This record gives sequence, C-alpha cells and structure tokens, in this order.
Amino acid sequence: MKVKTIASGSKGNCSIVLCNNTNIIIDMGISYLTLKRSLEENSLSFEQFSGILITHSHKDHINGLKSLIKHTNLVVYIPEKMYPDLEEIVPLHRCKFIEDKFEIQDVEVELIHTSHDAPCSVGYIISFDNKSLVYVTDTGYINRKYLAKMVNMDIYVIEANHDEIMLMDGPYPRFLKERVISDKGHLSNKTTAKYLKKIIGKNTKCIILAHLSEKNNTEEKALEAVREELDNNSINVIVARQKEESPMIEV
Repeated sequence: MKVKTIASGSKGNCSIVLCNNTNIIIDMGISYLTLKRSLEENSLSFEQFSGILITHSHKDHINGLKSLIKHTNLVVYIPEKMYPDLEEIVPLHRCKFIEDKFEIQDVEVELIHTSHDAPCSVGYIISFDNKSLVYVTDTGYINRKYLAKMVNMDIYVIEANHDEIMLMDGPYPRFLKERVISDKGHLSNKTTAKYLKKIIGKNTKCIILAHLSEKNNTEEKALEAVREELDNNSINVIVARQKEESPMIEV
C-alpha cells in the first residue's frame, strides 16, 4: 500500500492511494490538469485508477470534480446522503452509493462518520493485503465508536488544522473562530495529538498531518504537539502541504 498527498489545505485537497492494481483518488479539490501532471510525474495515469472517494462537498474538496468527470471514466464513490450536493456536478450513472463497509475490487473500505458543517461528511479506513490506512480530515471531533476502529493502523492521514492560541489571537472574525473550534469545525494540533496517542500501535509506520491552516498554524507547531504527545516515538511524522506533494509513503 502506498499513499501520497497531492495537495492539502483550505485551497484544495487531493490524495492518491495505490494498492497494486487497485488505485484510488481521495477528494478532488484541485484542477484536473494539476492532478494529471502529478500522476504523469509519478508514472501513473487516470486509466490505472478504480475510482474516487469524496469526504464531503465543500469546495476545497470537490473543486475539480466536474472536470475530472468530464475527462475520465472514473466512478465516484459516495454515501447517498451526499449526492444532493453533488448532483449538478456528477451524473447519477457515474456514482456508486456506498454503505458503511464496501469494497473497491480487492480493497476493503470502511466509513468514519465525521462531524463537520456539511450535510454528509466522512473519513475512510482503507485496508489491503494486511495493511491499513486511516484518512480523516475536516471534523470537529472523532466519535469514540470510530476512534476504536482506528487503532493500530499502518498509516494515518489526519487533520491538524490549527494551533488554538494562534487561532484565538489571529485575524479571523469571531464567528469564524467559533466555527473552527466547534464540534462541526476542525481538529486542533493538541486534539489530534491526544487522539493519536490513544490509537497508534506497533503497526503504525507513518503519520501525515493534513489540512493545516495557513493563518492559524505552522508546521513546527503541529509537529511539536504530536511528537510531544507521542513521547518522541520513532514513528515517521510528516506534514502535508498545500502547494507541494508529500513523499510517496509505502508500507
């Protein structure tokens, strides 16, 4: 199993997961051409992908979806509840409505229902060949039920959106600060670090901190919060960036 973030942040999100012959895109908040160039640079093409998963319908996660649908034959995997927000972008025949557990060829996928200010918002646990990936961004908190499902995975791609002090002292208007820190907002560095301390295990090889705020966080603060909580564990912890791809992480 391999994973790479192509873009991560409020201006656009997109990642790819490679599982031998079953390859998956997660979110399409960047342009079709940007993703196409990235795939080509990694010796990949859209024809090698089995579908795309969408976490929710906010613009920074679907901005390039219409163009992707136009230029490829990819199937869009979404919960049925998400479709009303996407019906003007994705024709019904290009969608596959998913249950809480489903398969894309030989890859098993389980939904994590997240808490965000969108009509339907989810994360994913992706499993293949005894390897597993958790992908969770854009949530104010993680329900205990789903946190229990996330224990001891090989890779975590998880939001570390803001430093709480930077957010409250920063330039956002009060209503926006309250949105970010609410149960339907985003995870702070400290909250993410505490979650990770509970769920990492002996199988965990890499943590990718995603969706960092440009105004309310820094890479250093996010990394420091997580590494302190994990007691300088030897797990590889990296930051996904808005304008720069992550390395290809393989387990």
